[in-house]
Amino acid sequence: MKGRTFVAASNVIALVVLVPVAAAGQSAPRTPWGDPDLQGTYTNKTTTPLQRPDNLADREFLSEEEVAERERAAVERNERLLLRPAEKTTVGGNVGAYNNFWLDGGTRPTGRTSLIFDPPNGRLPALTPEAERFRSDARRARAEADTWEDLELNDRCLIWQAGPPMLPSAYNNNFMVLQTPDYVVIQVEMIHDTRIIPLDGRGHLPSDVRLWNGDMRGHWDGDTLVIETTNLPRTKASAAAVGGDPILLRAANGRSDDTVKIIERITRVDADTLNYEFTIEDPTTWVTPFSGEFPMRRLPSDELLYEYACHEGNYSMEGILGGERVLEKAAASAGR
Repeated sequence: MKGRTFVAASNVIALVVLVPVAAAGQSAPRTPWGDPDLQGTYTNKTTTPLQRPDNLADREFLSEEEVAERERAAVERNERLLLRPAEKTTVGGNVGAYNNFWLDGGTRPTGRTSLIFDPPNGRLPALTPEAERFRSDARRARAEADTWEDLELNDRCLIWQAGPPMLPSAYNNNFMVLQTPDYVVIQVEMIHDTRIIPLDGRGHLPSDVRLWNGDMRGHWDGDTLVIETTNLPRTKASAAAVGGDPILLRAANGRSDDTVKIIERITRVDADTLNYEFTIEDPTTWVTPFSGEFPMRRLPSDELLYEYACHEGNYSMEGILGGERVLEKAAASAGR
């Protein structure tokens, strides 16, 4: 993570309203071999939530005044937290997580009231009865650490933000897009994942072959890159550790069926903006598919993509497993 400078709220704040792809009205720049040129380093950070808040009901978009006010409030909050005196933690107590210095979720709304635009209410569709039972069981289950296999993949620093879909997070929201005639490569800042997407028309792998970020296949639909992903891995640890959180596609983990499919569409809107759209289909988890979109904005030329050296779950594995053994001994001594 790099240090960052917070802009005073009195400075001019640019309004950012999501631009429909059709409004671009121009053909995208081309690579030397003729494909639309999406290359560059971008960020998808935004304060717009995945789901529409209840108080915004059926409103799909914010007004320009609301966008400006929400950005101003976020900038002022960051400034207050930056200048606030440090707080001490108590030995034996909860030391908490990252403070605001480490967070970089952005200050700008997209202009929408939610990333999800379909269903029209901006909310996730209902879960199927099977998924409801699965999530309920996962929430009741205590995430134990008998072996390294019980730990979530992000706890082990294996995968996290690469997606699909590539949703905004609390920090490390940067991506680098590279292209050749046969591949599109997306390097992800979070846990330095790299997505390698073939464009040669090959079919998907057999369903029993699972890849950490799924089996990705790409093609061009006019100026839009379309990526279809199947064969996502399913692990019991992933499901239990996040309580069956459907947004991270963990609600389907632990089952033997192969019903999850993600479609991503990436289109250049202007010289500095890509429009990123995703659709998730999993009929065993949700009663209908759902879709969302948000802009990915080009980073300034002096902001580079650095390696994110996530290693807590690797170097601290002994401590994580050892701590679980201590809890087991304490429970045994107490006769539980």
